[in-house]
Amino acid sequence: MCRIHTLLAYFTKDTLLAYKVEAMTMTASKKDLIRCAWPSNDLSILYHDREWGVPQHNDHILFEFLILEGAQAGLSWDTILQKRENYRAAFDQFDPKKIARYDSRKAQQLLRNEGIIRNRLKIASATKNAKAFLAVQKEFGSFDHYIWQFVSGKPKVNARHLGQSLPASTPESDAMSKDLKKRGFNFVGSTICYAFMQATGLVNDHAVECFCYKKLVTPQN
Repeated sequence: MCRIHTLLAYFTKDTLLAYKVEAMTMTASKKDLIRCAWPSNDLSILYHDREWGVPQHNDHILFEFLILEGAQAGLSWDTILQKRENYRAAFDQFDPKKIARYDSRKAQQLLRNEGIIRNRLKIASATKNAKAFLAVQKEFGSFDHYIWQFVSGKPKVNARHLGQSLPASTPESDAMSKDLKKRGFNFVGSTICYAFMQATGLVNDHAVECFCYKKLVTPQN
């Protein structure tokens, strides 16, 4: 299931409610599956099982993760995951064309929004990144075509075991960070880029024992 279900299913209020209900009512059998060590609650377990590491090629979703990973800087992913729906509502469902037009009045409105991380620099970076994102789309035809070049167009599959630590960055994330910064993006350090790569499936960092690992490396019919 983790390969099939992507964020495309979660943009409506009703399906988001179903997502949260499923997290709260997760069966014991699902909880007992062998998975990576980092999910620590029902919501993060569901995110891990359905989304983390699934190769993503939808520009809208790639942009969402780019903004959310930047917002995470200095914080835990659980914090962002809990506020994810608030971010979607506050940032026009992560529409880069709308966000690129945000002005100082909109920025002040966002700074008063208790449902998101009220950091002035992070909020300003969302607008800056939206503009840079649109420029990349114009140059390459899609952000997807641009971003996947850093892994030569296919997921980099690692073979880490439970208990092994994950790197904070890699040569690929270093190169991505350098190029994104050159193109005007902000909050795209190498560590943030690597987290983005893990989330969107440019790299498969599931432990080999995790039930998602095999599903992601096995071709789907």
